[in-house]
Amino acid sequence: MLSKTGICVLALLCARAPLAFAAENARSVDDAVAFGARPSVANLSLSPDGKSVAYVIPAEGQGSTVITLNLEKASAPKAALTADGKPYRLEGCGWVSSERIVCTIYALMKDASAGIVPVYRLIAVNADGSNPRELSTRLNAYSRGYHLYGGGIIDWLPDEDGSVLMVRTYLPDDHIGTRLGNSAQGLGVDWVDTRTLAVKHVEPPKSDAIEYFSDGHGSVRIMALRETRAGFQDTGVIAYSFRPRGSREWQALGQYNTVDGSGTEIYSVDHDLNVAYAFKKVDGRKALYAITLDDSLHEELVYGRPDVDVDELIRIGRRRHVVGASFALETRSAEYFEPNVKTLVASLSKALPHNALHVAEASADEQKMLIFASSDRDPGAYYIFDRPAKRLQTFVVARSQLEGAALATMKPVTYPAADGTPIPAYLTLPPGHEDAKGLPAIVMPHGGPSARDEWGFDWLSQFYAARGFAVLQPNYRGSSGYGDTWFQKNGFRSWPVAIGDVLDGGRWLVHEGIADPSKLAIVGWSYGGYAALQSAVVDSKVFKAVVAIAPVTDLSALKQEYFGWSNYDLVSQFVGDGRQVHEGSPAEHADKIKVPVLLFHGAFDRNVSIEQSKRMAARLTAAGAKCELVTWPDLDHQLEDSSARAQMLRKSDEFLRKELGM
Repeated sequence: MLSKTGICVLALLCARAPLAFAAENARSVDDAVAFGARPSVANLSLSPDGKSVAYVIPAEGQGSTVITLNLEKASAPKAALTADGKPYRLEGCGWVSSERIVCTIYALMKDASAGIVPVYRLIAVNADGSNPRELSTRLNAYSRGYHLYGGGIIDWLPDEDGSVLMVRTYLPDDHIGTRLGNSAQGLGVDWVDTRTLAVKHVEPPKSDAIEYFSDGHGSVRIMALRETRAGFQDTGVIAYSFRPRGSREWQALGQYNTVDGSGTEIYSVDHDLNVAYAFKKVDGRKALYAITLDDSLHEELVYGRPDVDVDELIRIGRRRHVVGASFALETRSAEYFEPNVKTLVASLSKALPHNALHVAEASADEQKMLIFASSDRDPGAYYIFDRPAKRLQTFVVARSQLEGAALATMKPVTYPAADGTPIPAYLTLPPGHEDAKGLPAIVMPHGGPSARDEWGFDWLSQFYAARGFAVLQPNYRGSSGYGDTWFQKNGFRSWPVAIGDVLDGGRWLVHEGIADPSKLAIVGWSYGGYAALQSAVVDSKVFKAVVAIAPVTDLSALKQEYFGWSNYDLVSQFVGDGRQVHEGSPAEHADKIKVPVLLFHGAFDRNVSIEQSKRMAARLTAAGAKCELVTWPDLDHQLEDSSARAQMLRKSDEFLRKELGM
């Protein structure tokens, strides 16, 4: 395990630096505490002058504090903003000037009619915590509707000091027709002075607007509108309009269908090239295109692959200009379009071998950079890179609790499904037992299901590996990232294929001699929890114990959780209907599960209602199965509380050891 006390390799000069927040002895605490702890630092950002950083550190429960630190002065870290997690939490911050930051806070709140709803707000504050200002639009006693989305920054306006271009939500109020009234409704764009709250309206609010794109130079060039039927239910179709350079007239640009992924999905605008970057399918896989923003709307394929989706943009600088794209094979790889950036990343990769790295932030002149590097056996560290001096200096590790711990290697593998299809997966073996056979083992299907596992540090699989388990993470058919054919209809509508692949992963572990068949379990979170339970329904002989965290258990009930919301039709279409829904619901077939089950769920889970786990537990108990449900009254789908995660890890480990006879 690399202990990050400074890096000095090849042409990069390096000054040794103490590790901020590093634990003196990470192994003095138990594995559940160390692996369950939230990252010791997160969401780092670099000031425009490159002299200061801001980062978020965890506090008790779900609380967090934003810390700012001047890198060039012998000054102590300063707490700029704190949220106690009851209910507001901090999501991250960015610098709007060299002395001021803008932070997103959010909360989950219960509403009598709408249930659990998310609320977001933007707060600006000086680096020392002074002059806090709420940038989101404010409500009054006459406002009508839910003000859930507090807006977001679409342009940091690097040429200005302390002002931003941001989208903001407007609600009408009952004083319409008077000088106090306001009929504006929907998402608009405003120029906002974050110090004084002076506002200039740039784009009028539109009730069907969902996104606006700036060119990084203060001009709004693209608008995205959602299409609805009956004025309320989303169709899943997004219609894009653009403005030619120098014009105020909107022209049609194209459409994107979120249901089947057809059409063109806009992601960014390049001011200098006068193009929009968008993802569009080629032979069923996402590829990156550049579309000229003039009457020609000329499309040019920038980069595509015949094997996997190209699905992420790589951006750099205060204007967030696009310099490349990335895609996930066995590990995530990148294609850089700018030669100087490609050369820079290649040099940094030599200094930080065996790591996945990216430029997290850059100063306005891009001479100072914040680099994040991590690997499967390294939770990651942030480095300050001085380009003129070619000096790379360690700043802080992401998870100080694990510094010095022996972590496991995550190895890409494939195994055959029952029909012979090779299924890509990742195998993590206990440290020091890479050649061992007959191990206790866990199959851990990912959530989503429109997602995939990737190579890199994973605190959940690493915990179980540290406890002596082999862990297999399959990218079953129904996972995203591999194109339309692999995605099938999605993991719910094509659940027999997805669950079959998961079960075949367990069978492969036994066939290869990696797993002891009497000590094979399945653990999953969200859809992964659904897959764990449904696997036990389909074949109760493969896995000897089930751990399901925040699982879906009843597909029909899952659809009903979205009733009354504008995406109800889309969720219903995604989940499906008919026999497939009944047969694919573990709660409807609890009598078929013959192995012990341990469930975890937070009562403030908006993604998957806690009622899903309560229903599963009740039906398992009624069927005479061995089941336990552990709940938390104030946690959501992610269980972002270090003590709760430690409790979950410790209890699941004890459960597996007992039920597997370890």
